[in-house]
This record gives sequence, structure tokens and C-alpha cells, in this order.
Amino acid sequence: MKTQRNILIAFLLNLGFSVFELIGGIFTGSVAIISDALHDFGDAISIGASWFLERKSQRKPDAFFTYGYGRYSVLGAAITNLILLVGSLLVTVNAVERILNPVQINSSGMILMAVLGAAMNLAAAWFTHGGESLNEKAVNLHMLEDVLGWVVVLVGAIVIRCTNFTLIDPIMSIGVAIFILSHAVQGMGEVLNVFLEKTPEGIDPQELEKHLCHIDHVKGVHHLHVWSLDGFNHYATLHVVAEACDAMALKRAIRQEMEEHGINHVTVELEKEGEACPEVDCNPRKPHTGCGHHHHHHHGHSHKHHSHGHDHEGCCGHDHDHPNHESHACDCGKHKH
Repeated sequence: MKTQRNILIAFLLNLGFSVFELIGGIFTGSVAIISDALHDFGDAISIGASWFLERKSQRKPDAFFTYGYGRYSVLGAAITNLILLVGSLLVTVNAVERILNPVQINSSGMILMAVLGAAMNLAAAWFTHGGESLNEKAVNLHMLEDVLGWVVVLVGAIVIRCTNFTLIDPIMSIGVAIFILSHAVQGMGEVLNVFLEKTPEGIDPQELEKHLCHIDHVKGVHHLHVWSLDGFNHYATLHVVAEACDAMALKRAIRQEMEEHGINHVTVELEKEGEACPEVDCNPRKPHTGCGHHHHHHHGHSHKHHSHGHDHEGCCGHDHDHPNHESHACDCGKHKH
């Protein structure tokens, strides 16, 4: 709720000032102010969309979105960063045009607009600082960049007033655009990492396997997959090969270890030693045979491994005709007695 409120405040401040800014830019003749007004209108639209998507992201999981609506917040960050990318390119084009066709600029008006603009955007930046979601971080980046943009306008106006060097305005606008572009590219990269389910920053799957293997009764770990739902809620699924023990206690120990690595949603599949898992590593391109279909081929046949008490909680596609098939689980290197 706090994130939603902060984004809404930033939206209202940005939209109100954009109107004032556009009028001031036309009055002063400053391409920096006019460009920033158009940029701020885009900001206001994207921030409004971010607020709506942030609100929607709070909905609980349902039959349509079983993981919940968290990625709607990430979508808001994508929209914000995309508008930043487009806006920075438009500012550059307008600045180049003004360099080729310079006009007289009202430096006194620029100074007034710059002071007001910096103050307004600084207030919006303060409300959105410290956010955890990619969405709120993107909005805060917007506000901070606008503050910097107005500082540049202020410096440019002072230089024009003292030297009458009007080209400083479009030249500094290009500098701000490059700064915006670089940060927007970085922000979009973080968004794409979430959508493409890249392993979250700060989590090393190999190191995580080593820690899991130090848990009592764990003999091996495979099929470990880690991804992020929205940039700060991290999920994991894994297969754990374990010797006979209290399954509930083992799962609690595994989840506790995962939480220490910043993973707060874990799905564990336990397998017994010697149980055959068809794949050690996930290969989505490989044709997959469902459990039910596989069992149909064995009607009327005895499953010898039943007498050994094997648990069917393991990989669903293991071949029942080969109970002594070598396990594919990685060896943790522990020798327990």
C-alpha cells in the first residue's frame, strides 16, 4: 500500500508540474524546458500506469495467475524504462535541431523554472526513495533524473545570462539525455532478467548446492532452478536425494537454508537413494512423457521394486522396469553411516 501511495503522489506532482512546465518553456523559448515538459508528460503517463500495475500486482493468486500478479509491477517498470529510452532519444533530436537553428532564450525565465522544477521533482523523488520493487525504483530513477535535468537547466541559464552563449542549453540537454539513456538501458536490463527468469543477483546455484549438501541426510541435489517473481521475491524448485529420515524435518531444514540465501518460496521433491530420475538437468526442448501415459504400458506387469519400499514421490517419469537403474543425483561427497 505504501508503494502505491508513493507512486500516486509522484504521478500527481509530475502531471501538475508538466502543464506548468510546458507553459514556461514556451514563454522562455528554452528547448531544454519544452523537451523536459514533454518528457515529464511521458513520465506522468508512465507513472500513472505504474501506479495501476502496482495496485494490480497486490492481488492474490487465483486460477488464472497461480503465482499471483507480482509481475504486473515489473511490467510497470518496463513501461517506465521504455518511455525513458524514447524520451531521451527525442530530447537528443530536439537539441540537435536547436544547435543547427539557435534561438534567443529568456534566461531569467529559465532560472525561475529550473528552481521550481528541481524543488517539485525533488519532492517526488523523496516520496519514492527506498522502494523495493523494480517498479518503484524505476519511478524514483525518473524523479532523480528530472532533478538532475533541472540542475543542468539552472546552470545553463546562468551561463547564458552571463555569456549569452545560448548553445549551452541544447548541449547540456544532450548530456542529460545520454545520462537518462544509460540508466534506462540498465533498468530495462533488470526487467528483462526477471522476465527471462535469470538467476537473481547474489545467488550462486553451485554454492547453494554445496550448502544444501551439508544438511544431514542429504545425499545429492539436482534439478535446482532459481528465479525471481518480481525482482525481490525469489523462488526455487529442486530435487533432493536423501537417505531414510523424517521428511518433514528435512524439508524444514532445506527451506531454512534457502531463506538464508534470500529465497522465500521453495518447492522440494524428495527422492530416495537409487531412485532413477530421467533428467539431471532441465531440458525443455526434450520431448516429455507424462506419468499416466507411462504407467499404461505396464498394466498387468508386476513392479518388483515395490517390495523394496520405494517412494513414488520422486521423478514421475522414472522407468519402473529398471528399479536398479543408477541414480542421476549429484554426489554431495558425504559418507554417512
